[in-house]
Amino acid sequence: MKKILILIILAIIVPLIYLIISNYNNVPKLDENVNEKWSQVQNQYKRRADLIPNLVETVKAYAQHEKSTFTEVTEARSKVSQMNINADSLNDKEAMQQFSNAQTGLSSALSKLMVVVEKYPELKANQNFMALQSQLEGTENRITVARKDFIEAVKLYNLELRTMPGKLVAAIVHPEAKIKEIFSASQTEQDAPKVKF
Repeated sequence: MKKILILIILAIIVPLIYLIISNYNNVPKLDENVNEKWSQVQNQYKRRADLIPNLVETVKAYAQHEKSTFTEVTEARSKVSQMNINADSLNDKEAMQQFSNAQTGLSSALSKLMVVVEKYPELKANQNFMALQSQLEGTENRITVARKDFIEAVKLYNLELRTMPGKLVAAIVHPEAKIKEIFSASQTEQDAPKVKF
């Protein structure tokens, strides 16, 4: 009888130990993947912020009297530069929302700058401006791709924490692991843009 009881206990414990060992590293690997993807999002935002002063200066040379637009772009860039969301802040919904709002403000200011550009046909023909505009457009595309990759990484991490066997393993060996906030667009970013001619 004792042998049967021991065999039953071993039949339960051995697979459980195997499950924990085989899945032990999944949560940390997925967490690091999320952190790396977030770093790429920040990297692309930084690239955009670095390009903006050059773009503004190029446009300023042609449009001296559009000062309020330049001021708005500069202030929005400054706000974005002051915000830093590191991997530890990814679970802070309020910090993520503030970061998103700052990025939305910068995108809005850049849209206004592009409207100013439309008023100056000779500026649009300037090679320096065209190169900067192309760089900025490329950066916006990179931001979109980086956000998409971040969202996918968060999804995989969150699925690991919410499904078996990952949920069980995380509860036993990674109790500090928490569901991460996914990147989300603000309401103003979801509204359709109004085009005026």
